[in-house]
Amino acid sequence: MGGRERQRWIMHMDMDAFFASIEQKDDPSLRGLPVIVGGGHRGVVSTCSYEARRFGVRSAMPMSEARRRCPNAVFLRPRMARYAEVSALVRGVLGDFSPRVEMASVDEAYLDATGMEGVFGSVEAMGRRLKQAVREATGGLTCSVGAAPVKFLAKIASEQRKPDGLFILGPEGVEAFLLDLPVTAVPGVGRTFAEALARLGVSTCGQAARLGGEFWRKRFGRQGELLHDRARGIDPREVQPFAPPKSESAETTLEEDTRDRDVLDRWLLRHAERVGASLRRQGLAGRTVTLKVKFEDFRQVTRQVTLPRRICGTEAIYKTARGILDALELPRRVRLIGVGVSGFEEGPPEQGSLLAEAGPAAEDARLGRLDRAVDSLCEKYGRGAVTRGRLLEGKKNGDGPDGRERGPGVRQPGVTPRR
Repeated sequence: MGGRERQRWIMHMDMDAFFASIEQKDDPSLRGLPVIVGGGHRGVVSTCSYEARRFGVRSAMPMSEARRRCPNAVFLRPRMARYAEVSALVRGVLGDFSPRVEMASVDEAYLDATGMEGVFGSVEAMGRRLKQAVREATGGLTCSVGAAPVKFLAKIASEQRKPDGLFILGPEGVEAFLLDLPVTAVPGVGRTFAEALARLGVSTCGQAARLGGEFWRKRFGRQGELLHDRARGIDPREVQPFAPPKSESAETTLEEDTRDRDVLDRWLLRHAERVGASLRRQGLAGRTVTLKVKFEDFRQVTRQVTLPRRICGTEAIYKTARGILDALELPRRVRLIGVGVSGFEEGPPEQGSLLAEAGPAAEDARLGRLDRAVDSLCEKYGRGAVTRGRLLEGKKNGDGPDGRERGPGVRQPGVTPRR
């Protein structure tokens, strides 16, 4: 480089309407229809197709509002195992473009593109080749790519020309780009902070940059300092190739508020299955089990128990969570229930000897073999291939079934077999 410092480039890849696009790919009869993936009547929208977005439907919107805006949409429950499978294909592609890849979520990632011009010719050429490689690996799914000198601007750049877009923000264009950029576009500026900024007459990054750093520090502390930095295009964060998970959890907003402990118990078992399977797939185990409950008045409580040994077994997670729930008073009906495991450490879970013939160690071994067998079947035939008998009664009663719902007037699409 002749002694010159290399231009720093960070690229952000964001899959377009990821969950909904997978559903439309797997079931071609859904293509062209408004598809909304989310948590039933009481949950929120996980994602939706661009056909649904034309009606004003957005991610994180309450499902009730989504139904009001787009009553003729196809409503689907998430198939997280399938989405994770496609996400793994995308991750495999990203590794061919940069040695430093940070998965920000199941459908988005950062890549360190610094110095890659010698391989791909230019950052723009790299972005185009990346988009094509993702399309080929996933069987036609599209992504949007943005590149910029810093991390937060790369993410904003990827949103500029969605879907299937490419936007390169060079260092010479950063100042002009930020001048009129709404502060609400800056990651970390939520509704409450934005309202406080609006009261100060600050709505753009240009306005925020004109106020001194000392003003922001005194007024909003660290949050204000970060905004001032972002408004001037400052973001020293690097692409982090791997961040060990701190917790694994699953939660559900119930279709109806309830104080029925049998219903809540079945949800605990479902969540324990999901969390346990994920932990075992990652080779993780944790000591702390957390129960999360939100009541009908939206008051939320969390309770946790720290165990003397690490666990990842479905039954162990379930029984621990069940013990926490049994000790918890339910003064009101429950709206949401969730289970999490944290406190991970190196090494496998502390199970009993597989050679033991009796006692708790033998039970641990038996349950461990059961978990491995169920995991193997679900990996081969898909989630839902095996159902615990204790959950069958819940399905008969309509307690959280999986499936799709359709609004009036929408043709019944065919269902592609899930292998």
